Amino acid sequence: MNNEEMLARLIAQAEGDGADLVTLRAIVEEATDSGAARVLDRLGLADPTAQDDIDELRELLRAWRDAKASAWKAVIRWVVRTMLALLLVGIAMRLGLGDMVS
Repeated sequence: MNNEEMLARLIAQAEGDGADLVTLRAIVEEATDSGAARVLDRLGLADPTAQDDIDELRELLRAWRDAKASAWKAVIRWVVRTMLALLLVGIAMRLGLGDMVS
């Protein structure tokens, strides 16, 4: 018996016997299970390999984030090094060491 059949039986039971707390909870549980199954099916995640696909996507996302963080760190390092080199060249020019080079 699938979720939809179970839900239909529970609703019929609630209409016939009156809706007690246990019946209402069972209806809610079956309805949420049925809704979750529909959502997974619409997203294409209802097949048995879906967990492997999600794990792979998470791994790719983690790798992308690591690569992005590494790239920003490298850019910042190069900017700092360039600024320091320019500062040293400026100091050397101020001290008149530029004449010694040429």
